[in-house]
Amino acid sequence: MKEVPNEDVRKKILILQRNELTEHLFYKALSKMVKDRNSELLKKISEDELRHYNEWKKYTGMDTSPKIIMLLKYLLFSKIFGFTFAIKLMEKGEEKAEKAYSQLSKTFPEAEEIMRDEEEHEDILIGMIEEERIKYVGSMVLGINDALVELSGALAGLSLTLQNNRLIGVAGLVTGIAASLSMSASEYLSQKAEKTGISPSKAAFHTGIAYILTVILLTIPYLTLPDYPTAIIVMLISVILVISVLTFFISIVKDIPFRRMFSEMLFISIGVAVTSFAIGWIMRIVFNIEV
Repeated sequence: MKEVPNEDVRKKILILQRNELTEHLFYKALSKMVKDRNSELLKKISEDELRHYNEWKKYTGMDTSPKIIMLLKYLLFSKIFGFTFAIKLMEKGEEKAEKAYSQLSKTFPEAEEIMRDEEEHEDILIGMIEEERIKYVGSMVLGINDALVELSGALAGLSLTLQNNRLIGVAGLVTGIAASLSMSASEYLSQKAEKTGISPSKAAFHTGIAYILTVILLTIPYLTLPDYPTAIIVMLISVILVISVLTFFISIVKDIPFRRMFSEMLFISIGVAVTSFAIGWIMRIVFNIEV
């Protein structure tokens, strides 16, 4: 076992050693879940993480256990959001470890080498990974964003015009499903015309599914709650939650600032909803609608 200056330094190294083992097991598990070139890249990263673990073991003189909860969390994220999202989220968490590596590099030359490896993982290897669902992020964003803006506005307008939750919910579903088919067709034709290398049919499918799921989420309050004011509030909360999750996902996989994108999407969606609500109120008065 190599010499360590003091117990505090040894504890820091143990934390890093445990992180490296957790990351090794994570990348190893992912390499078995994916195919082709991606599997080989993930195996390479996994082997590097294991090598880092063994380097630190020379100083601690002991084996460590992985962070099981952290490991399971990232594996769950990889199943739900895709392995690219899980990998990038994990690598962002490693930014905190960079300070520790930087401090230790003054005493341990291995720390600087490990830090270079981590940068290579993030900048080169992870950049080479290709995941199909990431290719269609743009299509999914189009479907969700369009549904959020159009349907939240339509539901807000219908709420004050009709003031009947079941009618509003059914009208929203019909409008949303029709709009999702229209949006899917538009995305198909757009991708076919642009020839970006993305499958037009898959792009259309991702757009349509994203749109319909958003429609269902936004209309559920009207089909389950008794009064329209409560339904509007729940619907708007759903809009904010969807925007939060969508923006967080995009900010991770595309390295885009979260706050700016979240603010823009929220401002547009809520702005359209408020405007539509006002239009519905005006229409109810002008045409003397009573339901």
